[in-house]
Formats: sequence, structure tokens, C-alpha cells
Amino acid sequence: MTVYETDVPGVGKKFEVEIDSEERLVILLHHDGKREVFHKADPDADAERLFSLSGQLARKVGAILQGAYFQPVETDEVEVPLGEAIIEWLDVGEGAALVDQTLAEAAIRQQTGASVIAIQRDSETLPNPGPEETVAAGDILVTMGTREELESLEALVESSDA
Repeated sequence: MTVYETDVPGVGKKFEVEIDSEERLVILLHHDGKREVFHKADPDADAERLFSLSGQLARKVGAILQGAYFQPVETDEVEVPLGEAIIEWLDVGEGAALVDQTLAEAAIRQQTGASVIAIQRDSETLPNPGPEETVAAGDILVTMGTREELESLEALVESSDA
């Protein structure tokens, strides 16, 4: 990640942060404490203003982003006793290819290598669902597999064509 810092005479400082390929987040810190946040699709594009924050609100949001209120687990750096496997929750949308299929018909493990270890349906959790269990729109699949397996499963869950 690259951060570009520029003095803006009479205004304050400008920071440009590369966020995705060539996209940039531009943060303008005014001398009076006001912060303005802009988005640029690429380095040569015009910046689109997203929002502005007071100094106090900016510090609060910054603390939240930094994890002062809640420290998320950075799963890229976590070692778990499951080897390379991780557990993820996947929402099943209305148009998902898996809707109205049983787990056996969906052949998730055969197609992706990942396993469905539970299904959350409304306030009910179905642990270790059998192959006859039908996947419904709105279900949350509790899945386990490697990152690659879960990415394949996520693509299957998001796909609208089977």
C-alpha cells in the first residue's frame, strides 16, 4: 500500500491512499480540523467527494477503523488447529444456484472440496446437516475448508446458474 502526502497551501495536507489496483482514497485534512474524503477511480481521474467529518468525529471513526472498539481477527494471520481449514458463514441469496437443492443434489464437497457443517435458518441452527437437507433462500451456511475451497463455494452460492 502506498500513501502519497502533499502540502496544500492555505488548506492543510492531502493524503492519497492506494486502495485497489489504481483506485485511491483521498483524505484532505484542513488546518481547522475538518476532514474531507474523496474517491478517485484512477490516479488521473477527478476526485468524487464522498463525505466530510469534523475533527472529533474523524478521530472516533479512525479509532473504530483501527480496532479500538472491536478488534477483528485478521484471518490471513491466524493459526488454528484445523490445519489449512477455516470456518466461514455464507448467506444464501434468492437467486443462488443452491436454492431448493438438497445438499446431496448440490454436491458441494465434490464441486468445491468445502463442507457444510451447519445451516442457520432464522433462529434455528441445524448442526451437521444430512445430505437430504434442502438449502433455502435466506439460509446461512456454516462452512469449513481451505481458502481456495471456500472461494469456490462462495462463487457457487453467489452464482445464479448451476
